[in-house]
Amino acid sequence: MKTEFMSAVLPAPTAQSEALFARARAVTPGGVNSPVRAFRSVGGTPRFIASAQGAYLTDADGTRYLDYIGSWGPMILGHNLPAVREAVADALQFGTSFGAPGEREVLLAEQVTRLTGVDRVRFVSSGTEATMSALRLARGATGRKFILKFRGNYHGHADGLLVEAGSGLMTNEGHLGAAAPSSAGVPEEYARLTLVSEYNDPQALDALMAERGHELAAVIFEPVVGNAGVLVPTPEFLAALHRVKEHGTLLIADEVMTGFRLSLRGATGLLGLQPDLICWGKIIGGGLPVGAYGGRADVMDFVSPQGPVYQAGTLSGNPLAMAAGLATLTALENDPGLYARLDAYTAQLASGLKAAAQAAGVPVSVNRVGSMLTAFHQDVPDGSVRTYTDAARSDTAAFAGWFQGMLARGVYWAPSQFESIFVSGAHGDTELNATLEAAQAAYRDLGGRDLGTHEQGAGA
Repeated sequence: MKTEFMSAVLPAPTAQSEALFARARAVTPGGVNSPVRAFRSVGGTPRFIASAQGAYLTDADGTRYLDYIGSWGPMILGHNLPAVREAVADALQFGTSFGAPGEREVLLAEQVTRLTGVDRVRFVSSGTEATMSALRLARGATGRKFILKFRGNYHGHADGLLVEAGSGLMTNEGHLGAAAPSSAGVPEEYARLTLVSEYNDPQALDALMAERGHELAAVIFEPVVGNAGVLVPTPEFLAALHRVKEHGTLLIADEVMTGFRLSLRGATGLLGLQPDLICWGKIIGGGLPVGAYGGRADVMDFVSPQGPVYQAGTLSGNPLAMAAGLATLTALENDPGLYARLDAYTAQLASGLKAAAQAAGVPVSVNRVGSMLTAFHQDVPDGSVRTYTDAARSDTAAFAGWFQGMLARGVYWAPSQFESIFVSGAHGDTELNATLEAAQAAYRDLGGRDLGTHEQGAGA
């Protein structure tokens, strides 16, 4: 049974968003261009955004929201940053796409290799392209065809990676079966080339590698998971990840979400990881469509035209995207105190959310790393949500009710229990206080309600 949540405050007008959503559904599947935007798992009308500035969004009805999505991670410095906007405008006067090399590609590649320590980098146009290309490269470099991923880790929508892939895809299992691909349209024969293990289970990983390691081209993982909610790796699991190299298997860190988010060297630097390949997206393009993958020279030199592994893209290295990425990474380098401020803000947010939920009698466990955070609605100690299986026990009805309470009070949270929120440099004391006031009221409304079982939609 789907349970509607009635907020104690008057809802903001949504007439324009409703009209746009109706028009969109007539011409676009589900009315959106990425599934989680449809609000299927939380109910209500998705807000159609007209503009963004700093820590805020303004929708088509003129309502202003305090934003914790940040375009799902890229806006680490806040929306519409003048330095990024000016860099894009400067590049725009010379053209929008060349289909040929340009200086900005070289400059951004030099900056990425210097900051991350990789030898070579290849730009693409999305995170999905980055992970897909890195896996093809791993297969080409090793001559092996199998790969391994972890339950609840999402690496984009390439066929071989849509297997127990987390986020909104967790809701598809009732239709497809736990052993099936996470999406219709993915042949089981192709999915069988992807082996699956449990994130944060070092014994399971060691056992699988002992049996099948000689067949595996790569193990791909999210250093900090963001698409089953935030899951933090244990030291034992990180050690087991590094042991996969003993089998001649390449280790691929998917830093599409965490790259430049948790430090200038991403989660790789923060956690002391030593992967063979790293994938990036989101922040690396400053909000424009960009992805990249990079690693050791001896591996990357297998990529065409240097080597036999083919990968290409008409808009790869797009000058506008390169300009946005350069401006963003330069701004991050020029603000050495940013990551400490983001960490302090998010720590206070976590403490405030826990206190508000506890006062209202609502079970919540908060996981966070740096400026990434998820409030899991379940009755376990903080830090006990470590695996996909743990996360899936969350009370999605309670989350949906709380989400609507926050939205009604002007706070735009991620519309899924199984996502991270993202704090930006534009969030300050005013935003923190407003968020915690809204959370206290939303949890008070939620406390003691019998929400029943909330139906979720399928979307990532």
